[in-house]
Amino acid sequence: MMRVEKADLRREAGQRTRDGLQTAALEVIAQRGQEGVTLREITDRAGANVAAVSYHFGSLKKLCDAAIEHALERYLDDKILELDSLASTATLHEVALAFARPMMRALAAGGQDLAVMRTVARVGIDPPQGWDRLDGKFDRSRRGVVRVLAPNLPGVDEDELIFRTRCAAGLLNWLALAPIGTELAAMSAEEIERQLVPVVAGAFRGDSPTSR
Repeated sequence: MMRVEKADLRREAGQRTRDGLQTAALEVIAQRGQEGVTLREITDRAGANVAAVSYHFGSLKKLCDAAIEHALERYLDDKILELDSLASTATLHEVALAFARPMMRALAAGGQDLAVMRTVARVGIDPPQGWDRLDGKFDRSRRGVVRVLAPNLPGVDEDELIFRTRCAAGLLNWLALAPIGTELAAMSAEEIERQLVPVVAGAFRGDSPTSR
């Protein structure tokens, strides 16, 4: 029994170390991009020794890849959950609100949530190898937006709706890194929503025949 308990404690300690290293890598990547990551900075932040990176991940690059993939999956899962909750009769404002909510939530919360969004924004500019592992989730996210946008914009074809969706996503990603994002983060959640949702709705609306 004692041996089992000790093994369980070792596994828990190992998982804490692994999680701490991934969190530290995510924070550094969010601040400076993957090129700014050093092994020493990550291990110092995580309170771990250098050998722990090799033991748990194999290399610094694999640790960074794991942190990036975690950020992307978390972002996509949040986006898909928000969009799937919308009825087909959702208004353009409701679509924009659901689409922007993960970013608004991160801006309001700061910390790890915002680090995830900043990582997503950085790798969106320079996608890492292996990005295609998440193609299915990206496609599902885009389909979710088109599903609820199409009834609001009947004069706009699917390719144009996808383009507008990508532009709106780029706008939100830019906010995570730009000074204006810091300004938004100082506001209340309600004020962030008031400022941001009409801008995202405008990106979706574009200059479509129904908006003239």
